[in-house]
Amino acid sequence: MTEQRLLNIQKGYNFRDLGGYATRDGHHVQWHRLIRSGSLARLDNSDLSTLTGIPVTIDIDLRAPEEVKIAPDRVPKTAKYYHLPVFSSDETDASHSDEEIMSRILQPGNGYQHMLEVYTRMTEVATAKAAYQKMFELLLTNAPDQATLFHCTAGKDRTGMAAYLILSALDVPEETILQDYLLTNEATHDFRVHWLQSLRDQGVSETVVENRRALGSVSPDYINQAIKLINTNYGNVHNYLIEHLDLTPADFKQLRQLYLA
Repeated sequence: MTEQRLLNIQKGYNFRDLGGYATRDGHHVQWHRLIRSGSLARLDNSDLSTLTGIPVTIDIDLRAPEEVKIAPDRVPKTAKYYHLPVFSSDETDASHSDEEIMSRILQPGNGYQHMLEVYTRMTEVATAKAAYQKMFELLLTNAPDQATLFHCTAGKDRTGMAAYLILSALDVPEETILQDYLLTNEATHDFRVHWLQSLRDQGVSETVVENRRALGSVSPDYINQAIKLINTNYGNVHNYLIEHLDLTPADFKQLRQLYLA
């Protein structure tokens, strides 16, 4: 099913359909309704045709303003674009060069620790709250035969958190959600191998390579950091969706009617 999830996108990566996942009560997420991805900035016309054919009608961009300015989306002609920045700047470092974050990546273990801090902040900062609240508002408006695509730069952290929240609202088991989260490493494997080897070829230290590996991949520790904080502060993710993101019982019912079969 992993191959079935990956969209035929040539000039972008980590484009995945969330369809087919089973809920606790035996329903399944519909195919071609929820798409998670990396950046749309480099898509070619063939890629855009793939997205219009689904059709993607809502494009949710979770990147910071600086990322959008440098690499704006190529928006499918069927879609309306919404910029919902999770952070005011790219705290995930997905769009930063080594020179921009050199002080961080020269210290052993800093990449890993930084990602734990990112996931902590995604559960609590005001910009993240506003972005994910608006995301759910948009999900509640999309027609039954249309798709919502949500993305950041790499499609792994801000997008991974969004997928965790959406699938949780649809009552997909946490174990399944974590499996989807970790599919990023499989979907981006070849890209990351070549990227890290290119760093070695440039003569950078193994400390920098390992920090870049931590910043450029996902780990169960990252998402579990967010889950632990949510459970500590709210009891469980369902309460978090209600108390922090203001979803109502009617919202849960409507989301499940719209996106489950």
